[in-house]
Amino acid sequence: MDLYLDDKEIAFRDEVRAFLRQELTPQMKRAERLNPSFLADPQDGLQWQRILAERGWVAPSWPAEHGGPGWTLTQRYIFDQECENAGEPHFRSAGVKMIAPVLMRYGTAEQQQRYLPSILSGDDIWAQGYSEPGSGSDLASLTTKASLDVNHYVVDGSKIWSTHAHRANRMFALVRTSDTGKKQEGITFLLIDLTAPGVNVRPILSIDGTHEFNQTFFDGVKVAVADRVGAEGEGWEIAKYLLEFERGGSFAGGSLRAHYSKLMKIAKTCGPDGRCAMEDPLFVARLAEIGADIDTNDMLELSAMSKVQAGGNPGAVSSSVMKILRSRVHQAIGELGASILGPDALRWEDQRPLHHLPEESEVDELRKVAAPAYINSRSQSIFGGSNEIQLEIIARNLLR
Repeated sequence: MDLYLDDKEIAFRDEVRAFLRQELTPQMKRAERLNPSFLADPQDGLQWQRILAERGWVAPSWPAEHGGPGWTLTQRYIFDQECENAGEPHFRSAGVKMIAPVLMRYGTAEQQQRYLPSILSGDDIWAQGYSEPGSGSDLASLTTKASLDVNHYVVDGSKIWSTHAHRANRMFALVRTSDTGKKQEGITFLLIDLTAPGVNVRPILSIDGTHEFNQTFFDGVKVAVADRVGAEGEGWEIAKYLLEFERGGSFAGGSLRAHYSKLMKIAKTCGPDGRCAMEDPLFVARLAEIGADIDTNDMLELSAMSKVQAGGNPGAVSSSVMKILRSRVHQAIGELGASILGPDALRWEDQRPLHHLPEESEVDELRKVAAPAYINSRSQSIFGGSNEIQLEIIARNLLR
């Protein structure tokens, strides 16, 4: 792969930068700056998504026939880097990045026509229904059941850690339709209407103070057979395909560099107690190590891009390696940022979202969000499949 941009790619980069300067408001950038979570608050994220939708830029990875811009992989990479660097609300996730690729590969024409446009517009917000209270990393042990009744399934059970389910109107979920044979063989992939009778969403408040997770209960919820993706019992294969996109099928370099830039701004400014982090050689050494790890992630992403350009997908091993590295780097940035605060890290602001508070200087606001962001980053090594499970996936593929 040629690591240098050609003239057309440079022109595209400049077009993206001009768009971001014009459309990304100071209020949106402040909301993202004060966001401790890995996803923007839906209210802010949807506002930005609709602006992108008007330009046709909501889904950089989608082909033109499904409503995407039809960009090359390099254009997608440039767009991601520039958006993160500009401070966009980080929101495109479950709908755009996860269920959409599944529908494009496994969905019927009717499912694609029904759901893909509403994902682009933001009219449908999707939550993921994978983990259960007793089935997290061992996902195949899930027990939420779906019984076939003529032309619909009846779903009973619950899902946990359902990100933004309290703001979502739809969920893609794995359910058990058979208890015979291998446990993976009895799993089916359903699209569930969260406004249907029998659905109950209960909040789970995160330790950093945000409400992003939920437990979702299903009590006799009816799901039409037409909302089954793939064949009955094919859910496990579909789930593995989707997880490649969740764990490593998108770019994270821009996001990591954006967080690293925020860390640098705090580090270069002396705190109220007069301490200056950049005067500590041990701090500077750790900062350099993290920077090198971000460069490593970039090289892994470029390698994965080469594989996709050749007609493949990210692959299980590549996806797991990137997922582990990204989570560790994200956590390292959060940990170092909180360490700068010293005793001030114990100060706590209950208001959520934080950008509803009176405006302060950029550095003061970055210091305000540093401790909650550090706490939130601990979840990075758990969601999307714990890092321990990723290591097991790598071992099974490389050491057999």
